[in-house]
Amino acid sequence: MIRRTLEEMEKDQRNKLIIDVRSPEDHETEHYPGSVNIDIDDFDRLFEERFPEEEREELKKRPIYLICYSGLRSDPKAEEMQGRGYECYSLDEGYRCILRRNVAGYLSSSEEQISDNSDYVKDVERSIVKKFRKDIWCKFTKAINTYDLIQDGDRIAVCISGGKDSMLMAKLFQELHRHGIRNFELVFLVMNPGYNDMNYRVILDNAKKLNIPIEVFKTEIFDSVAQVEDNPCYLCARMRRGYLYSKAKELGCNKIALGHHYDDVIETILMGMLWGGQIQTMMPKLHSTNFEGMELIRPMYLIRERSIIRWRDYNKLYFIQCACRFTESCASCGGTGKGSKRADIKKLIAELSSEDDIIEKNIFRSVENVNLSTVIAYKKDGVKHHFLDEY
Repeated sequence: MIRRTLEEMEKDQRNKLIIDVRSPEDHETEHYPGSVNIDIDDFDRLFEERFPEEEREELKKRPIYLICYSGLRSDPKAEEMQGRGYECYSLDEGYRCILRRNVAGYLSSSEEQISDNSDYVKDVERSIVKKFRKDIWCKFTKAINTYDLIQDGDRIAVCISGGKDSMLMAKLFQELHRHGIRNFELVFLVMNPGYNDMNYRVILDNAKKLNIPIEVFKTEIFDSVAQVEDNPCYLCARMRRGYLYSKAKELGCNKIALGHHYDDVIETILMGMLWGGQIQTMMPKLHSTNFEGMELIRPMYLIRERSIIRWRDYNKLYFIQCACRFTESCASCGGTGKGSKRADIKKLIAELSSEDDIIEKNIFRSVENVNLSTVIAYKKDGVKHHFLDEY
């Protein structure tokens, strides 16, 4: 018997070892209490490094439970471990079943807080400008000033997906609007592209809990891309962006704000180089090519993801991680989707940064310090320029 349910694992009162075989980044973001992390992509080497030979022999007397994203990757490893003499099991449905239970518990506890949440909201807002002032609030305002993201008279659609990044962005905008001197208006826009009921309820409950007055509209994007085989994620992203622009313009907005952060930027730079064969970045702001007069801004451009995670955990908040019901990666069904290019890049950057912490900063700086005299060719406004043209 390779698989065991979460209930069976928790009823096992023996001195069990629980191993989270997801990526270190996902384990750091959220994990089962008491679990140790050994990435399944390099499991055997890391297992031997963590447990010397004498300890490995002792582990054969203890039950071992492996937790992956869905159970599919931990199944063969558990079977292999059993063949090597370990009492090893794969958690049925993987981390998704833990997430489902966490979400259900969070929704239940939120009902009490929502009924009288004035003090809680004040604490959350205070944490932004006090405890996380340096790492979040100051970097938010710095990005707005550095990249000139807001002008007087703007009406900004703050686009909320329901994850930690966009929900924090909404609270940051509220604080800016409350204490700032700029004359601008805000609309907190939530698009429901076909969320499952649990994810949708998490978004609505968090909006109430955090006192964010959201404007919700529904689309059928998930159904539209369900049968697409080639690049469904790209198509889904383009469609969602288009719907957000369209709805924002309908509501009288001239800008949409997205919650991409510093780590998204450096990951995009490397992804473009390694898989796109080009040097480009995720811009802090850009004009829409299809919606005249509309602009996209990214005010969380300088905020590190780890700071967002600390803010979330400090305030005991729980957000959906990924709402896509096709990748098995939503808050009610499992993690971040192993095997994506972005997950690979996250892992690569983490490995490089463990050797030298300047690397992340230099990736970000690299697109600010492009020397055209040392570039073979570059494009501007769709026109390619080659160094031989002026050599």
